[in-house]
Amino acid sequence: MKKFKVKHLAEKYGISPQKALEELLSEGIKLSGPSSTIPGDMLNLVEAHFRDIFGAEDSTPQKKQETPTKAVAENQREVHIKTPIVVKHLAEVVDKKPNEIISDLIKLGELASINQAITEEIALKLCSNYDLKLLINHRSKDDHAIHGEKNADDYDYDYDEISNQPEELTPRPPVVTFLGHVDHGKTSLQDKIRNTEVAEGEAGKITQHIGASTVKFKERIITFIDTPGHEAFTSMRARGASTTDIAILVVAADDGFKPQTVEAMQHAQAAEVPIIVAINKIDLPNADPDKVLLQMQQNNLMSEDWGGDIGTIRVSAKTGEGLDNLLERILLESEMLELKANPKRPASAIVLEARLEQGLGATASILVKNGTLKISDAILCGEHFGRVKTMLNEHGKKVSEAGPSTPVKLVGLSGVPNAGDVLTVCKAEKDARLKASKRGDAVRHKQLSKGMVKSVEDLFSKINSESAKKLSLIIKADVRGSGEAIEDSLKKLPSDKIRVDVIMNSVGAITENDVMLAAASNAIVVGFHVRVNPGVNELAEKQNVEIRLYSIIYELLEDITDALTGRLDPDKREKELGSAKILQIFDVNKGPKVCGCLVESGLVRVGAKARVFRRKELIFNGEVFSLRRFQDDVKEVKAGLECGIKLDNFMDFLENDIIQVYDIELRKASL
Repeated sequence: MKKFKVKHLAEKYGISPQKALEELLSEGIKLSGPSSTIPGDMLNLVEAHFRDIFGAEDSTPQKKQETPTKAVAENQREVHIKTPIVVKHLAEVVDKKPNEIISDLIKLGELASINQAITEEIALKLCSNYDLKLLINHRSKDDHAIHGEKNADDYDYDYDEISNQPEELTPRPPVVTFLGHVDHGKTSLQDKIRNTEVAEGEAGKITQHIGASTVKFKERIITFIDTPGHEAFTSMRARGASTTDIAILVVAADDGFKPQTVEAMQHAQAAEVPIIVAINKIDLPNADPDKVLLQMQQNNLMSEDWGGDIGTIRVSAKTGEGLDNLLERILLESEMLELKANPKRPASAIVLEARLEQGLGATASILVKNGTLKISDAILCGEHFGRVKTMLNEHGKKVSEAGPSTPVKLVGLSGVPNAGDVLTVCKAEKDARLKASKRGDAVRHKQLSKGMVKSVEDLFSKINSESAKKLSLIIKADVRGSGEAIEDSLKKLPSDKIRVDVIMNSVGAITENDVMLAAASNAIVVGFHVRVNPGVNELAEKQNVEIRLYSIIYELLEDITDALTGRLDPDKREKELGSAKILQIFDVNKGPKVCGCLVESGLVRVGAKARVFRRKELIFNGEVFSLRRFQDDVKEVKAGLECGIKLDNFMDFLENDIIQVYDIELRKASL
């Protein structure tokens, strides 16, 4: 058998010997030069790899000698391709090597890689040179079964080749979003439907993260997405509306339409989804549903009660009245929409929320839009990649796969993606890693180019902006969505003389790197629902860096507003309730760790503010989540008694830590 050398391989695929050596090295085969022999046991693998990258070799040499002018116009062969037109796909259609297509594109003045899309005009011109008649089939809406999919370069699977024939599409559960003003009962309605108590667990009883869950009604599954109502969470509300099939606009019967109600309605209308108005709190004595109907008309929403087409359901989250009618209306709307998906195709999902979690690393709460996501699937999400290691449903139970309209928490990504990023499945983790790397490079390049001065006007503009007063901040939040909401709210603060400059916005605990960055940029570090790592406070003191910790967004925005107006500290009074010393740590099978404490002074109360000190150093600022005496949950424990304490979002207890409990009496600051 004749020995097969590197130079033979290069000739066979029309590339340089050096390029062939580099490609072999990338596959772990190290050879010294073009005359080196490829090991016999590796030859088939190498051939398959090179065919994948550079296309199939021509087995008929005379074919290369044929010129495009040989065929006459009337006998032109027709070839079909779907948009977007990618170089690799075009090469397959016209029966040429990708490197030939790339070379001919260069002659036409077009630079493109093997996985890059080209314009229809260029593709038609190129095929005309080959005496081929190119027929371009534009993809229909059904071909884009997943809202938010990007171009073919973002995927390793050829989504055009995945069939979406009507017989393969199956009904999927409707995705329903609850939108509305703060404290109008969005989460409470879902609590009543699911028989849970989510609202009690949120700081200040305001939903600050997007949550997703499923319920079963009349043997049908409905997926619910809850969104925040506070005005700071505009982007999260918009994201909730864009991922939904049906929007439930919750309006309190005693309060009527508010600014956030109108904004939420506009998000739903922009997403072109059906709206159902749920008039909540009809059990209250001062409830006035007719007032809500009038306000609906004033906002161009005509209720069915008044001859329009908008379903209006009267409900009570407290008594449960009207909830069956609401669920029946949701099922009716979903039947009219004829929602379908293909569970057999590779999955595509949207990130609802993402965070760093102790013991799990980067986690993402996702909603599968189409296909089925399975354990060990290679995935790509924004600038991050990975493999699905674990999936948890809304009850915290592990699942092996998630079909269309299913929300799950996913573990396995290399980093924390942005909320709203599209997650897709790739054929191999290597491909996902490469695409993620390219995206990261593109983002970094864009960030670097922001600071470039392109003209004299740009130079003067930059000088003026730098001379203006500013308050620099580094934001560290527990989840991406909260960080986004805080930054958006701060940018909306009105001020002509001073501005907020967010140096960095990321998730996770406050670290030494954050302090050093703050010191270099003269910034304040703002933590939202996060802890301070050990030793960081000492470094911050040395570097004269201020660290502020918050658990409710209202307090954060008020403090920063006061800082902008010269009142760094609002008029507020802390009322110390008591302190407790940690004696012992208990590991619980389910849920976070519990610390056994002795209340040394005053009292400890559920819902009160709590600071954790370690060797007189503040390491956490949050709330008392629950208290336990022996086997009973209690509301408060007085001095001299022992109890078990749980704090929200904090588990790093050590013996002898001191928990200081206090209340805050807020008074509006005056200038």
